[in-house]
This record gives sequence, structure tokens and C-alpha cells, in this order.
Amino acid sequence: MYNAVVSAPFGKVGIGVDAAAGCVRAIVYLEDSVGVMAPDSALAERAARQIERYLANAAAPFELPLADVGTPFQRRVWQAMCEIPRGSVLTYGALAQQVGGVPRAVGQACGDNPFPLVIPCHRVVAANGLGGFSHHAGDGFYPRVKRWLLAHESNQLALAL
Repeated sequence: MYNAVVSAPFGKVGIGVDAAAGCVRAIVYLEDSVGVMAPDSALAERAARQIERYLANAAAPFELPLADVGTPFQRRVWQAMCEIPRGSVLTYGALAQQVGGVPRAVGQACGDNPFPLVIPCHRVVAANGLGGFSHHAGDGFYPRVKRWLLAHESNQLALAL
């Protein structure tokens, strides 16, 4: 299922690639129970190194070929998320106004994002707090990942949420 699994401060990150098409097809947050897996292709290696660089330094850029997936609306939301600066957040409502949708649809597009970290859905929050993450709410694994990512990019911001 994965072409590489790298360690992260919050667990692991699984990477799926389509080596024949030359693109990353999925990035997935995984809990610690999943083992690390060495990259099995040059593209998986490239993705793993870029993710590890970001986890060490939030300013590290991503330059990965991503699979052409998603509806036109999802792609608009994902592009808008990429324009949110590191250390900043936007609410689901504000992002909905930007892309011409409603907050719930933006939340769905965030949750359906197949490339978290590269497309930073963690930078989209609720008007009254953290909001959900990867279709999960509450205090479980995924909200902890979102808090870690926000803290990684801006300690001040994560403490406020």
C-alpha cells in the first residue's frame, strides 16, 4: 500500500507513489504502531526526504509531482490552502468565500486532501477553534497531528488553539 513510511514526531507518514506515472498518489498520517519502510523507488525516496526536511524545518519547501485527482472544487480549495502562509490559518468560512463555496464543502475538501503536508489542510481551522482534521474531530490522533503541525509552523498560533 505504501512505497515508504517515515517517522514523524506525531507517529508516521505513509507515502504512496505511482512510479510509472511519475507522481505521488497519497500521503497518509499513521499511528506509531506502523513500522518504518524504506523507500522502494527514486520518487518515494524524493518524497520521503522532502517530508523529513519539512518535519525538521517547517520552512522547507515541497517540490513533488502530485497525482491529478479531485473534483474542480476540491482542486480550487487545495490550491487556496497552498496559498495560506506557514504560521497562518484561515477559517473554513473565509476559505469558502475565497473559492466560492460553503464552509462544510470546504471542510469536506480538506478532509479528502490526499496530500497533507504538501497541501497544508492543517492551516484551515474552525471559527471557534481547531476544527476537524482528515474527517476526524475531538481529541484523538488526527487532531493531535493538526496541533503538532500548527505548533511546528508557529508556536504562538498553536497555543491559541
